[in-house]
Amino acid sequence: MPVRRIVPNVQSTALPRSAEFYGVLGLEEVMNHGWIMTLASPENPAAQLSLMTGDRTAPVAPDLSVEVDDVDAAYAAMREHGAELVHPLTDEEWGVRRFFVRDPNGRVVNVLGHR
Repeated sequence: MPVRRIVPNVQSTALPRSAEFYGVLGLEEVMNHGWIMTLASPENPAAQLSLMTGDRTAPVAPDLSVEVDDVDAAYAAMREHGAELVHPLTDEEWGVRRFFVRDPNGRVVNVLGHR
């Protein structure tokens, strides 16, 4: 189950100001759902950062997102491993299938795949 990308999720109470700050470093808005905004480098689109006020459909906001080729296989592997599942495998209206799992450090990881 290859990893496609890993994106840190930064909690923000001021998305526009945060986007402006990271814009100084050369990041530009590539997605905005109002509660989550993703910024990326125009020269290296895989270099991304997401800013979040909170998660609209989950009980907690994740600390980072890991996009995988096969999210169902990742979910099965985490269940088999006995990992703490924080949010069930869900098809979201914005085109991703995802679940949340807690890592050994207490960080919440959003594991996702695009449908």
